[in-house]
Amino acid sequence: MYRFKPSSKFRKQYKKLNQKEKEITEEIISEDKLTAFMVTHNIKDAIHYGNRLIMMNDGRIIYDVSGEEKKSLEISDLLKKFENEENALSDKLLLS
Repeated sequence: MYRFKPSSKFRKQYKKLNQKEKEITEEIISEDKLTAFMVTHNIKDAIHYGNRLIMMNDGRIIYDVSGEEKKSLEISDLLKKFENEENALSDKLLLS
């Protein structure tokens, strides 16, 4: 699937299309019991879609969650995980 970032002139229409596209994709995946993955920087989408979430930083997995734990996730939970990772990386660099 090819995706593009629209200019500001078309952003409102694109947002509606993007939402409809996600709904249709979710429906097809669910009905046909397909395996799929979504790469996104949108935290809300990462929490809402799918049954597993893998968060990465600099090519490394820093958080892998599924099941009930994923269902109860809030945006603030993911931000804390990322902030903790960033702080840990900074400390590693300082102590090197």
